[in-house]
Amino acid sequence: MSTVRATYTARHFVLFGSRCRVHHSLPGRINLRGLATSTEGTLKKTGLYEFHIENDAKMVPFAGYQMPLAYGNVGQGASHAHVRTDAGLFDVGHMVQSNFRGHTVTAFLEWLTPSSLTSLAPYTSTLSVLLNEKGGIIDDTVITKHSEDAYYVVTNAGRRDRDLAWFKEKLEEWNASDSAKSGKVEHEILEDWGLVALQGPAAAQYLQRLTSFDLRELTFGKSAFVPIEGFNLHVARGGYTGEDGFEISIPPSQTLDVTKLLCNAPVQLAGLGARDSLRVEAGMCLYGNDLDEDTTPVEAGLSWVIGKERKETGGFIGAEGVRKHLKDGPPRRRVGFIVDGAPARQGAQIYSSPQKELIGAVTSGIPSPTLGKNIAMGYVKSGFHKKGTEVDIDVRNRMRKAIVTPMPFMKPNYWRG
Repeated sequence: MSTVRATYTARHFVLFGSRCRVHHSLPGRINLRGLATSTEGTLKKTGLYEFHIENDAKMVPFAGYQMPLAYGNVGQGASHAHVRTDAGLFDVGHMVQSNFRGHTVTAFLEWLTPSSLTSLAPYTSTLSVLLNEKGGIIDDTVITKHSEDAYYVVTNAGRRDRDLAWFKEKLEEWNASDSAKSGKVEHEILEDWGLVALQGPAAAQYLQRLTSFDLRELTFGKSAFVPIEGFNLHVARGGYTGEDGFEISIPPSQTLDVTKLLCNAPVQLAGLGARDSLRVEAGMCLYGNDLDEDTTPVEAGLSWVIGKERKETGGFIGAEGVRKHLKDGPPRRRVGFIVDGAPARQGAQIYSSPQKELIGAVTSGIPSPTLGKNIAMGYVKSGFHKKGTEVDIDVRNRMRKAIVTPMPFMKPNYWRG
């Protein structure tokens, strides 16, 4: 039985009149890269699809799913600001949730990723990466250790087919090897499970009203099974916005009821538009924009996900390419920019100033609702990555001045106790 599923209660709750209120304001401009081009007939739906429609969501194709971009006439800027000042609720049920179990599962996941999982405490999460043989990033992932024999792993919907094929191939290889002598590893996909993210400085205050569990004990990067009005749910403190918040995994039969509990006013439903601008301000990567299989974690500025001892000993898939970049320095680096005049979008070319040598490209860029400035991230040749370096970015055939700026662009507000 699933490590996660076994811990849930079977009790269901019936709710009346708990439909989320959509707070209306003037619509803002929405810019989001990475929208899928699939036709509607081929798109999947999360368990909250009908709920989104009832709440006047504008649905768009994203990562093979029909997902809410925005709700009613609430603009991206207004939704973004509400998450920064209060709390918003995101449907992230398109993400792939998995359990890995077995006596050798820690060693298996340390082969699959460069993370130090042996030293990770129970019910602690870490950002990690799946690497190909060259050290390129197949996907970024969050790994939560429940015990030495059990892990909960979340991967990206847009990489579902690639990731699951990779898991299957490597599990077969591992289980057929001497490494699995003391126990094989099993993989379970939590199909159709809900996953919602309650994000914002008031998130803990609102969630605390629904549980007897003292959320102050749940610091950033920690998780627990939390009783929420009769449901027993896996709750992880963290998120993609740079704000305090929680990601809550929910069995399919309970997803709608739990979501209705969580989104009572003044919690506001938020969609992909706000999620994208929030994550860029937080300096977070979006796979397909800022990460791909030709990019190592060193180039991506994610060296910190590689365990200290693992930088020395390797022992993970792709270690040779990663350790070469660690030793010699990567040929390019992901950096942030403040851009003058107009926002630089994905694909905008970056030139040295004043030489006008092509040195890289923008991977994500927005006009920041919080900062009132145009911000972007992208890759530049090593040597041009230092704070304060001036560059020129070609924005619609006009050169715009930009300055290399540390990320995140705004101070994170995670709860660390």
